[in-house]
Amino acid sequence: MLARVANNLFWMGRYIERAEHVARYLNVNYFSSLDAPNEKSQSRDHVLHSLLFMANGPVEEGYELTEKNAFYDIGLNPEESFSVLNCIKYARENANGARDLISTELYESINKFYHFVLNYDADFFVSKGLFDFTTQIAESTSIIRAKIRGTLLHDEVYAIIMLGVNIERATQIVRIIQAKYYDALKAQGGYDKKFSKSYEWTTLLKCIEAYDMMRRHYKKTPTSLSTLEFLILNPECPRSVMNSLVQVKNHINVLNEDKYPEKDSAAFLIGKTHAEYRYKTVDTIEGNIEHFIEEIQDTLIDIANKIEKEYFKY
Repeated sequence: MLARVANNLFWMGRYIERAEHVARYLNVNYFSSLDAPNEKSQSRDHVLHSLLFMANGPVEEGYELTEKNAFYDIGLNPEESFSVLNCIKYARENANGARDLISTELYESINKFYHFVLNYDADFFVSKGLFDFTTQIAESTSIIRAKIRGTLLHDEVYAIIMLGVNIERATQIVRIIQAKYYDALKAQGGYDKKFSKSYEWTTLLKCIEAYDMMRRHYKKTPTSLSTLEFLILNPECPRSVMNSLVQVKNHINVLNEDKYPEKDSAAFLIGKTHAEYRYKTVDTIEGNIEHFIEEIQDTLIDIANKIEKEYFKY
């Protein structure tokens, strides 16, 4: 396989996963805020800052913070690289570059998805189409993932796509944790004045589609400690950072059969990170969440860069 084509597969997986997380955060965080138990969490400025922060980082000074501007930039603005529209556009472009290695069913699903987003009416979206648009994004990405798992050979092509999917999933989960952590700091209050019992932890779980399973696992109301433990360290939660690391480790082994990988290799860094998080405890994370976020983000970037350098350089 050409390195260029492998790179296309990797980034196709990443952009599909990115589009889903951005759209779901836009949906859940916005609509959950309408029922929030305190004024700060209901504040439009608070919510819009959170949406833009998750999608692209801190809001630039002088930005006209309105719902229409925020929704358009995150959803359908062709000039913003982080928009859902551009994520799908880039996913399709990468699928085009690897057309001979993926199934017709998968390609048609991506192509249909792209045209749905491209032709979505922007005025309708920013005024009253938020729920419909973001729900369609979530459903379309689920279909695409099903096509990846159900129509491709589970060989190196599949492994490369899933490397991209799982690295991006871990990255987006950390970004969402970061955004809601800052929201919880700003919006303490409601049912309980304590940061650890902020309503934002419930919203965080819903943004990642993990609320019901977290309640089933812990059988209690979410707190900062239980939420972080579930979303970061629980290998049985398919949305957790740990689960993504397990998947990345499994898929890199398809590409690298060395039993003892070199210390500077992607496989070594993945194995080291997996082992570290396997034995990490949540109290060490909760004590310094910002340090954890910075550390894991840097590690995920290093892993992705090493994978690209070793396997996709052309």
